[in-house]
Amino acid sequence: MEPSSPTPSAAPPRLLDRVRQEIRLRHYSLRTEQAYVDWVRRFVLFHDKRHPRDMGVVEVEAFLSYLAVERRVSASTQNQAKSALLFLYKAVLEQDLPWLGEIVQAKKGRRLPVVLTQREVRDLLQQLNGTMWLVCSLLYGTGMRLLEGLRLRVKDVEFERREIVVREGKGNKDRVTVLPENLLLPLREQLQRAQAVHRRDLEAGFGEVWLPDALAAKYPRAARAWGWQYVFPGNARSIDPRSGSERRHHLLESSVQRALAAAAHGAGISKPCSPHVRIYSPPVS
Repeated sequence: MEPSSPTPSAAPPRLLDRVRQEIRLRHYSLRTEQAYVDWVRRFVLFHDKRHPRDMGVVEVEAFLSYLAVERRVSASTQNQAKSALLFLYKAVLEQDLPWLGEIVQAKKGRRLPVVLTQREVRDLLQQLNGTMWLVCSLLYGTGMRLLEGLRLRVKDVEFERREIVVREGKGNKDRVTVLPENLLLPLREQLQRAQAVHRRDLEAGFGEVWLPDALAAKYPRAARAWGWQYVFPGNARSIDPRSGSERRHHLLESSVQRALAAAAHGAGISKPCSPHVRIYSPPVS
């Protein structure tokens, strides 16, 4: 009887899959994963599809200098690309690159912020209605950033104390901001609509929301709990690109940005408006 041939070992994971794996092991956000994978792909294509293990600091410097000199990207964009490539070499390929001091840095210009007057904000909000009006009113009334507002969970709205708890804000810090009195009733009505959506999802066999990995493991039932649902749920369920689970995410940033741009046009505001612009407050005499 002839001995059986050994079972061939599984093929090693491809480079980009290894990048994703290492990012997920460190519980980085999906947005960071997408950005890092994209920069690694661009780096490989820039060097005619050579494998990064056959390249090093010279090739990294050439790519980052190209971004600064030829593409004229912003300093923050170049820094993101640099972080992605350093992660690739240190965490994925386990190679230490020397200090990249010779890289041509994209110059970070100083810009004055766009500031809207209180009248302009009123005119802007008058062009909006429904959910978009409430989202933008919250952003301008509380000082939250766009993603902070869209990621707001039901449990973090404190009606009695008129507070909103912002979780994992800038710098991965929590903070508390004031909930404007004129938004109490509209926000309660929004929660009623969101709860109706959540009930329908539960009846259809869904109803889970994304939770950070540690929380999802520690509290497996929390993903279906009402308190963890988004205040502004999306219009449809979608497939989580990491787990493959069908869930309802929050509203998309782009939908709010488009609505705000259309409102600015309707209000005749020529300044570039975004959810992050500041509101002018006259000095107190």
